[in-house]
Formats: sequence, structure tokens, C-alpha cells
Amino acid sequence: MELTPSTLNRTTLHRQLLLERAPLTALEAVGRLVAVQAQEANSPYLSLWTRLRGFGHDELTSLLYGRQVVRGSLLRGTQHLAASGDYVWLRPMMQERLGRARQAGFGRVTRGIDLDELAEAARGHLSGRTLTRSQLSALLAERWPLVEKPALGWSAQALLPIVHAPPSGTWNKGGATPFTLAEEWLGRKLEPAPPVERLVVRYLAAYGPAGVMDVQMWSGLTRLREVIEGMGLREYRSAGRVLYDLPDAPLVAGEVAAPVRFLPYFDNLVVAFADRGRLMTAEQRRAVCVGAIIHPVFLVDGVVGGMWDVEDGALVLRPLAPLPDEARGPVEEEGARLLAFMGSEGGAITWRGRQRVA
Repeated sequence: MELTPSTLNRTTLHRQLLLERAPLTALEAVGRLVAVQAQEANSPYLSLWTRLRGFGHDELTSLLYGRQVVRGSLLRGTQHLAASGDYVWLRPMMQERLGRARQAGFGRVTRGIDLDELAEAARGHLSGRTLTRSQLSALLAERWPLVEKPALGWSAQALLPIVHAPPSGTWNKGGATPFTLAEEWLGRKLEPAPPVERLVVRYLAAYGPAGVMDVQMWSGLTRLREVIEGMGLREYRSAGRVLYDLPDAPLVAGEVAAPVRFLPYFDNLVVAFADRGRLMTAEQRRAVCVGAIIHPVFLVDGVVGGMWDVEDGALVLRPLAPLPDEARGPVEEEGARLLAFMGSEGGAITWRGRQRVA
């Protein structure tokens, strides 16, 4: 079956809770998304606000303090929030990927170090307490004084399941990154050998239909083609690509209305695909995805309409293509709600660049 671009777009938005704000709890939504991008402390809050009905800052903060949601290195080796029940199988699945990233970044300067010994030393220093990355690095440097301290701290983070306990990662909270052993924080063991098929099923439920390269881009895992092709999934075609989906997962008609939505830095929707044509043009992708940075965007009629930022309490909108006149009002209305959530209610809204269809 051939999927039209509009059907693929609306189906993805539906599964991402972006066609209408869902009456889910924050915990349910984090589980739905599998893991929520958290490289920027405020991004998970904004990602949930744009998806959930009645979401408030305290709901997510309480989950972090209550250890129902944790923050750590997961998909692609980057910072994510995950439900505690998912972290225990996601983190072991990412160990190989984290090890490759550590080797690429610090393999040369840690040459000659027994990594098992380093991991055990770090575990010993962290047992029963929380240390910042710099504190742990300094302690490890007592054993390996000729090695750059940052390499020791980052290596420990890749080798051991470590979470960053609150207030780190809560709304507007920055500062030094705390390290806590995940199994101590959660009070449970991690799964030793979780099946990768579980990850594929969860991904397709929240991001599908999608191709093999999409799953690999999102997860950071490789060599998944044989796994996916052997799972008995439903197959579609779209623009010459084979897309896979769960057998009973519904599609959404391309004619369904898609409201304006604001997405933060590194939002799950934008980073979830190798081919992002369901959301943006190639030209827009070059503007939005710059190196390792994924800029905040707003969606108009389901696709990227432009980029946004908040500067001195004002919302700055930068369309990436001329917008129809009738889109301006809904964008500003949703933008005003965004400002209110961010604590800048009544702030100015400024347009820069191309605004309307010529």
C-alpha cells in the first residue's frame, strides 16, 4: 500500500500526541514517547506541554523527585528522560553505542587504562552517594594522574548506568551534573539482555510508520534490518521507501486538521527520523538541524512553518517560508500560550523574515 505524504504526516502527528492535546498523565506520555529528549533542561517540559491537556511544571518535577522518571544517557548516547520501568531495559541496550562514543571521544587519551578497573573504581566512589562529574573526575585522577580529568569523568558516564538526580534537569535548573548509580537510585537491577524487538515495537507505536534507517537514527543502534524484517510487521511504501508499522496500528487521513504546535530544542518528533520529509523540506532541515543542534520550530498545518526563540521575554518567530495570512492568528494565539507557560505571560510576539504568501 502506498502512503500519501499527508497521511504519513497526520499519522505521525497523531501518534506523537500533536493533533490534539491528550488527556494523559506526564508519566503516561513519557512512556508513550519511550524517552524524551532532555539535553536542554526545559525541553522535556515544553515537549509535554505541547502534547498534554492541563500539563504543569510540577507534574514532571514531582516524577523526577519521586524516581518514577529518571534522566540519563540513553538514545544515541544523549540525555533523555525515561520512565523508571523503561530505563532498566533501555540503558543496557545502549551500552554498546555508549562504548563506541566513549572510544571515539576519549579512546586515545585513555589508552592503556583497564576500562573494567576504571568502571569499578568509579562505582566505588559513587556507592552510597552522589558526586558531580568534576568531583568524580578528581577522585579518579588520584589513580590515573596522567590522564585528562574530563576523559575520566565522561568515560565513567559511558561505562556505568548513571542517572542525574534532581534538581538537575528540572525547570530552569542548571549547574554541575550530578552522578548517581542508577540501580541505587531506582532500587532495582537493570535487565541483562533486553530484546531489541521491544524497542522497535515501542518506536513504531509512537513514531511509525517508519523505515529501518529511521529506527536506527532515532535509537543510535545499527544492523537492525534483519531484526525488523523478521518481525512480521506491516509494510507500506512512501516516496520509494519501504516503511514498517505494527499490524494493528491505525492510519489517520491526510485531510484531518492539524493545529499549530510549538516544539522545543531537540524535540522527539524532529530527531526521530533519518528522512524528515514528512515534516520539513530539505532546505528547512538545513536551517533547523545545524550540526548537533536541533532548533525549536513551530508547525503550521502539520509541517515546519518556522523557527522560534524567546529573547528578553518576547517570542521571536522566524518563518522558513511565506505563511498564508490565515495562519498568523493561530500561531500568535498558540505563541501566547507558550509564553504564559514559560512565565512570560503578556510578552511581545515579534515576526522576523518571510511572513506571508506573496
